[in-house]
Amino acid sequence: MSKHVIVGLLVTVIAAFAMTAEAQNVETKLGLYVTAKEAYDMWRADPEEVKILDIRTLAEYIFVGHPPMAYSIPAFFQTHRWDDQRNMFAMQPNPGFVAQVKKWAEAGDTILVTCRSGERAAMAIDVLADAGFTNVYNITDGMEGGVVKDPDSVFNGRRMKNGWQNSGLPWTYEIDLERIWIREEFKAAIEQVQ
Repeated sequence: MSKHVIVGLLVTVIAAFAMTAEAQNVETKLGLYVTAKEAYDMWRADPEEVKILDIRTLAEYIFVGHPPMAYSIPAFFQTHRWDDQRNMFAMQPNPGFVAQVKKWAEAGDTILVTCRSGERAAMAIDVLADAGFTNVYNITDGMEGGVVKDPDSVFNGRRMKNGWQNSGLPWTYEIDLERIWIREEFKAAIEQVQ
């Protein structure tokens, strides 16, 4: 087998593996990890000192649901550009993410970060670590958890393994405007409606 064929096969296998839910990178520079259940227990033990940060898009926070004690500061914004490789709309980083988190928390605070399933949270945590935050945990199973991979299950392909929602933890669709960050351009429109 030629060197080019081996390299091509290796690249194909790595790309296929990287696109599976099991290959998600939830590792962070800080190396601090909890499950959704552990995160909830940490928060309950010290709700004044432990903060939960939901970095998903505002649409996810609103329509998928969120922990009632979580603050919403999106680390990424959804674009209208289709990403063929990932089979989804592309995301772009929120350029004000760190500044918004700094308005809400101190660099040494205990912050538990959630997203859908741990991958975006890991990226957001690394950005916060680079900005001097030192005690930021990844909720590795996120809000929705992992994908069921059982062709005989009616839940095959759905996010029904672990995660905040699937672990029997409190979650809500209710919105507390004091707990969400809204882009400046939307604030005026919201205030006009109220």
